Amino acid sequence: MSKLPRALRNLPLPVIASPMFIVSNPKLVIAQCTSGVVGSMPALNARPASQLDEWLHEIEEALAAHDRAHPEAPAAPYAINQIVHKSNDRLEHDMEVVVRRKVPIVITSLGARTDVNEAVHSYGGIVLHDIINNTFARKAVEKGADGLIAVATGAGGHAGIKSPFALVQEIREWFDGPVALSGSIATGGAVLAAQAMGADFAYIGSAFIATHEARAAEAYKQMIVDGTSDDIVYSNLFTGVHGNYLKPSIRAAGLDPENLPESDPSKMSFGSDRKAWKDIWGCGQGISAVKEITHAADLVARLKREYAQARERLAMPSLATV
Repeated sequence: MSKLPRALRNLPLPVIASPMFIVSNPKLVIAQCTSGVVGSMPALNARPASQLDEWLHEIEEALAAHDRAHPEAPAAPYAINQIVHKSNDRLEHDMEVVVRRKVPIVITSLGARTDVNEAVHSYGGIVLHDIINNTFARKAVEKGADGLIAVATGAGGHAGIKSPFALVQEIREWFDGPVALSGSIATGGAVLAAQAMGADFAYIGSAFIATHEARAAEAYKQMIVDGTSDDIVYSNLFTGVHGNYLKPSIRAAGLDPENLPESDPSKMSFGSDRKAWKDIWGCGQGISAVKEITHAADLVARLKREYAQARERLAMPSLATV
């Protein structure tokens, strides 16, 4: 059994909502946390930088109010995502805010840094690090990450190409800390499957885009509702790092999603070029499970029902034993 830090124990549903550039905001994070899943957002979504402190205050006040009103069902903790890549010139400022606010969970991406991990540990916070292969996973833990987010094939936005079966298996050969699995997860059954493979949590993003709380264009939300895995293309053109995007949004930008050129990885852009995410919309392959634009609480309620139903199915006698 994995060794889980206190902040990640006893969640009503083993789900961490992934931080989505532009899309995630305090309204969505609050709705996620009060529904019983870890809510998150990128620090870079707060613009100007001074807004980050205001947003964290808003989240903390709302979650505290919820806990006072519902002591029997306290909110799940929230997380802030930090892009650790050298292109993020706000990292120092945003980390100062994170430390001052004592953010319970920090999700680091695109580079593992010991100083960032130590800053979070200084007040008792925990760090989960995005990885796409076992080599990066080892480096992250060596530099002090408390847990890993295994970003497998089919995940929305920046994603790896490893099968979730291979990736989780390799990590579990040596790591007994918290692991969240990302990649095409949009149902409660998929959440249970992630646990069956050895992960502690499912990491879900794309399904939350099609919620009323998400800061996304209505056309973006509807494109997810209307789409399937056939509508996803994997390309590094837009940021220099491979990721999954909605083909219709690429066509709308005047490009042919079937014939995209390769980008120069040395010219990676994160946060400075919002057009890559504002006009070219990231999305994972699991979207066929999203049938309507709904409230985040209703989405979590569906996941909980499906998760319970999946557990019940597994508890039934198999045909081989009847």
